[in-house]
Amino acid sequence: MSASIVIADDHPLMLRGLSDFITSRGFKIIGSAEDGQTAYNLIIKLKPDIALLDIRMPKMTGIDVAEACFKNELDTKIILITFDNEEHLFDKARACNVYGYILKEFAVEEIETCIAHALKGEPYFSEEIASYLNAKVTYSSSNLTEMLTPTEIKVVKLLSEKLTTTEIAEQLMSSPRTIEKHRSNIVKKLDLKKSHNELMLWANMNKEVLKHI
Repeated sequence: MSASIVIADDHPLMLRGLSDFITSRGFKIIGSAEDGQTAYNLIIKLKPDIALLDIRMPKMTGIDVAEACFKNELDTKIILITFDNEEHLFDKARACNVYGYILKEFAVEEIETCIAHALKGEPYFSEEIASYLNAKVTYSSSNLTEMLTPTEIKVVKLLSEKLTTTEIAEQLMSSPRTIEKHRSNIVKKLDLKKSHNELMLWANMNKEVLKHI
């Protein structure tokens, strides 16, 4: 028996595209909605195995729906799909026990795998998100001062304030090329992936610790 799915997205084209794709993979869509409140009502009424929800929707966001399902102990497994890669949203999503969190640009590649994982009771996060979450190791200020040089600490602090390489170079009276070299060394020391915004995300996630150094 194929899994029953409710799908919700306030962009009609995205909704149609995802619905067609999921149906073509043999899954059964038993309801669709363009706002969170309707999606939540469908989940209560139809009790689908899985609800695939956009995060930013009118009336209730995908996270609001996930929270309501979690509080009311509904069995439907929630998968969130979004353009947002903001860490506070991952934290909220995980707190609501969601089974998947997929970035829209990878949706077609990952949705089937994500549904398969959710049906087995295993959470699945987009590879990009998983690496951000794994990077969220809790460092103490003493750890970081041992691992990084004083200049590298300054660089990550400025990154956590969302400054660009050029702006950091100006602040530290250095060249952008030197700052890039520092960034590259920090990525190695922290064992992060080499994608361009990985270090920026790490700096954001560890902003509180960095404030105290």
